[in-house]
Amino acid sequence: MDELDSFDKKILALLQNNGRMTITELAGNVGLSKTPCQLRVKRLESNGYILGYRADIDPVKVGAGHIAFVQVTLSDTRSKSLEAFNSAARAIPEIEQCHMIASDFDYLLKVRTKDIASYRRVLGEKISAMPFVAQTSTFVCMEPVKETNRISSPTP
Repeated sequence: MDELDSFDKKILALLQNNGRMTITELAGNVGLSKTPCQLRVKRLESNGYILGYRADIDPVKVGAGHIAFVQVTLSDTRSKSLEAFNSAARAIPEIEQCHMIASDFDYLLKVRTKDIASYRRVLGEKISAMPFVAQTSTFVCMEPVKETNRISSPTP
């Protein structure tokens, strides 16, 4: 797909804020009729701009209100070791995010658990047991001020 035009950018911004918006509502907000709007949405989906639709769940209400950030240093950073670590990180449900970092440590993890005791178990039994983990440092979140899975709104 070529560069996004102003209609595509507006569609992405609107759906990012309300993925349940009907095509009729979306078309009205974008300034297109239903059929061209629907075709654009399908194209944005098939070209990978829209990866999916999901519900935002309150983590506190589902027992995952405790957030910890974990710096992880590996003992080996060759490709096979990184692949093994990445695979293990994807398999641990409490790891909400895992980022390879260019720093004096190798990975930054965002871990959600019920409480500090649950986090301690996840750290000791799961994270520390991941392949090639040499060292971890934990930073406990006192209060989440801003959390979002949204990118900056594309400018039309």
